[in-house]
Amino acid sequence: MVKGANVGLTTLSEDVGSVMVSLGWSSTTGEGDADVSVLLLDGDGKVRSDVDFCFYNNPVAGNGSVQLLGKTPTADGSEDRISFDLDAVPQEIEKVVVAASRYAGSRFGDLDDLRLTLADSAGDGLVRFAVEGTDDVSAVIFGELYRRSGEWKFRAVGQGYASGLAGLATDYGVDIDDDAEQEGPEPDGMEPEGPGQDTSEQPAATGLDGPESPARVPAQPRGSDPADLAAPAAPRAAADPEPADPAPVPKPARRPRTAKKKVTLPRTAKKSLADNDTWRTARLFPVSALKSDRERETRATSVVLSVMAQVPEFGRRLTAGFGAPAGRMETFTEVTLPHGESPRRPDGVVRVERAGKLWTALVETKTNGNALKPDQVQAYMDIAARRGYEAVITLSNDVALEGSPLVDVRIDRRRKHKVALWHLSWAEVVHQAQMLIRHEGVGNAAHAWLLQELLQYLQHENSGCHGFQNMGAAWVPVRRGIDDETLCRGDARALEVIENWERLVRQVCLRLGGELGQKVLPVQRARRGSDPGARRAELADHLCEQGRLSAEIRIEGTPGVLAITADLRTGKLRTSIEVPAAEPGYPLSRVKRLVRRLSEAPADLHIETLVGGEGAGPRGTLERLRPEPADILPKDGALITGFRLSLFKGMGNGRGSAETGFIRSVDEAVDRFHAQVVAHLEAPAS
Repeated sequence: MVKGANVGLTTLSEDVGSVMVSLGWSSTTGEGDADVSVLLLDGDGKVRSDVDFCFYNNPVAGNGSVQLLGKTPTADGSEDRISFDLDAVPQEIEKVVVAASRYAGSRFGDLDDLRLTLADSAGDGLVRFAVEGTDDVSAVIFGELYRRSGEWKFRAVGQGYASGLAGLATDYGVDIDDDAEQEGPEPDGMEPEGPGQDTSEQPAATGLDGPESPARVPAQPRGSDPADLAAPAAPRAAADPEPADPAPVPKPARRPRTAKKKVTLPRTAKKSLADNDTWRTARLFPVSALKSDRERETRATSVVLSVMAQVPEFGRRLTAGFGAPAGRMETFTEVTLPHGESPRRPDGVVRVERAGKLWTALVETKTNGNALKPDQVQAYMDIAARRGYEAVITLSNDVALEGSPLVDVRIDRRRKHKVALWHLSWAEVVHQAQMLIRHEGVGNAAHAWLLQELLQYLQHENSGCHGFQNMGAAWVPVRRGIDDETLCRGDARALEVIENWERLVRQVCLRLGGELGQKVLPVQRARRGSDPGARRAELADHLCEQGRLSAEIRIEGTPGVLAITADLRTGKLRTSIEVPAAEPGYPLSRVKRLVRRLSEAPADLHIETLVGGEGAGPRGTLERLRPEPADILPKDGALITGFRLSLFKGMGNGRGSAETGFIRSVDEAVDRFHAQVVAHLEAPAS
């Protein structure tokens, strides 16, 4: 689509009761990012209250009809996905605005390939809009969904705001709470109660005064400059016939109030009352009786589906990305469905009801590293198409890659009804459960306890739900080929290793993100628009020539990109990060500040000075530099641009996650480097 064009969704597909909108971008450094926000507007073009403004601190809006699903890595970078249940959008809402904003003085001109894509509930792409002319703005409206004569339509907007989130939000009736940050935080995140004050009926904390007051956004979004947001709305970069609303009059600082604090569980367990360590805690989902793969599959399916139905936040988190509406969910196991002469029994069924309409997905589960069977999945796709179901969901230890489907199925294009095929990894299920009970919270303590029991089950060694744990049959032959220099370019085995390496890196991101409660994404430094298959083939050729596997991951809140390199020739793993030397002061002062910041880091940490030009700077271990920090200064007085911090570790030989396995060694290397090095870089130097 081109800027200003519009189209009716029903003219593009019949499956538009729920749609998925994705906002994407890329950068040559892999470091660019932005925050997505959605505003639900009434007939006056304004938000009604807090339920109509959806952003990173309030990811669900419109009574559950809009949900931010977070970032997903793509071949060109990453994209933010937003689920819209259009049938459930309140009738008072006439327009839904989809936007994104940057922070800390950044502009969209630093990003490439700004785009919006819209897909129907079957996952088929309907709309693509490339946004241009946003070099000098820090907020952009990508597009909007609006009603016309009872039908939803989409308009490609591409309008920029030089004043950032504040200017955009103010135009739509969002009141900026400039002074809220000036008041110190109160215990428990609550406003002190005065005489006669009752907070029992106050809305959830989103920066609002009450249910009828205009929505507020925080005075300082994550990573932003307070002055950037608090400034009055500047003129928009794109032409608009209507004048911008005047800046809001500052109000007295107030703390947001909340009636119901979401429940999260502490990281450390309470002291046990057991007499000794041999006593086993009673579990809701026991694993001691599991003896066969069939028992593991049956038990795992029942455990996950039952918790999805009982914990709405968890069920919605797992199904929203598949086009499911926000409604009443019921789940079933071992359902018998007719299919020719022999009936089929899918492992499970998920059914969601919303406004009298049903959304149904068949579930096929595999555990213990067992592969999905194409004939089974094909049969379930055929059954779903005949019965009018919306999706088939596969759930296994494997991790799906873009452009490389786990199962090839045949789609009958003559069928009017389309069925979407989706995949979940057990690692993704664990990640979502961790995010809810450790960081974001759920509705009550019983839901948190259920999720904790689910985690205990999935992470037990007998469950078979451990995520990706095998580098594949090609791993050992490729390592041998590298050792004896017989591995040649174009070898299919090298491509298999590259695909499994990418699966491992994605799983590392999921696991680390769940533990930290932060966004952790792989960085893909690929040319814009490059094909994922061609990119992996190029990496496979590099593996044959250099004998190294490399990856980069970005952890939110860290000063650089964490790089992982597995050198198959030497058998060593290297984890490293480059820290820019942006602090003022003399070179020796910069080095001393860095050494002080790394006071708790291991002595074998390697530090390399990065200098301008083509030359390499001096390097040394932290143990040697602590008494003599000047040893790492360039002797020729070259300009210091940064420092590279690295740890080395021997890597496992086996292809799996046993004690001597390669996968376990990568997990341990990343965990050690983050805990002992990266975590100390997040806080400012004392």
